[in-house]
Amino acid sequence: MRGAARFLLCWLLLVTLHGRGTAAQEVVQPDPKASCANWMGGAPGYPGHNGLPGRDGKDGKDGQKGEKGEQGEQGPKGDNGEIGSRGTEGPRGFPGTPGMKGEKGEGAYIYRSAFSVGLAGRAPHPNVPIRFSKIFYNEQSHYDATTGKFHCSIPGMYYFAYHLTVYLSDVKVSLYKKDKAVLFTYDQFQKNNVDQASGSVLLHLNAGEEVWLQVYGEGENNGVYADNINDSTFMGFLLYPDLDLH
Repeated sequence: MRGAARFLLCWLLLVTLHGRGTAAQEVVQPDPKASCANWMGGAPGYPGHNGLPGRDGKDGKDGQKGEKGEQGEQGPKGDNGEIGSRGTEGPRGFPGTPGMKGEKGEGAYIYRSAFSVGLAGRAPHPNVPIRFSKIFYNEQSHYDATTGKFHCSIPGMYYFAYHLTVYLSDVKVSLYKKDKAVLFTYDQFQKNNVDQASGSVLLHLNAGEEVWLQVYGEGENNGVYADNINDSTFMGFLLYPDLDLH
């Protein structure tokens, strides 16, 4: 009701002002749709309530890349990964520089035991050691020319051999080790001829054991012979000592 009275009052005022105007003076016509407050001031109204928030706008474009930040703290060590496949072999490297010269070591002791002897005349009686008194080599003195026996001082493996000239009668000889015959040789003499008999053997000897050569049987089998152009020899030497020898 109050709004209608206000509108009517505004209309009456507009009519009165229009009548008073002249042709030379242009009268500004108010917009009837506008509030009369635009040309007639009224008391200000109360502020309205806040409107509802608008909808979210579209995402903006990406900005420029920022500067690199400071390095962060090192994180905890991760679990070990699986072992990878073996790679291909690389090229061979250059030889390294020679190392320093080592200290001089102790020299290895070389064990020696050897002899080589010959017969000076006819062999002695049967069943006793043949005494070879012509010494070719006996540096260690392990062969005793007075008994005709080799005495073992270094336990180990030995090689023994004999080469005998046979003349005037048959020959039967045997190689003895520690009062036991281990090798036999027989040669039958041919008249008007000089023959040869020989034998060889490998024997393991312990310290203190003896080896010798002797004729066995009766006297007619004692044809071992030697002179200035014919020799009968007996020899032996150590091949290698026992490993536990110190």
